[in-house]
Amino acid sequence: MEESSGCKLEIHYPCQWQYRVVGEDRAAMHQAIATWISASLYTVCDANVSSGGRYLSLSLEVTVNDDAERLSIYQLLAGDPAIRMVL
Repeated sequence: MEESSGCKLEIHYPCQWQYRVVGEDRAAMHQAIATWISASLYTVCDANVSSGGRYLSLSLEVTVNDDAERLSIYQLLAGDPAIRMVL
């Protein structure tokens, strides 16, 4: 269920959460992830490359303990210059 429909999404913590991280430089994106998240807490793998080859995405999976941690990780990644978008 979506929050926009008036219903709040119910998430049971702790849980594995996936982010899709989009950028242009794979190494810089990996460095940004390592800067904000302890290496023992996440897994990351290549996901997609845009048709023109300019952008790529990584699939990041991390254990989150609560809403605050989930949103904090999102904000930290989204604010990093190596990352264009976080989904």
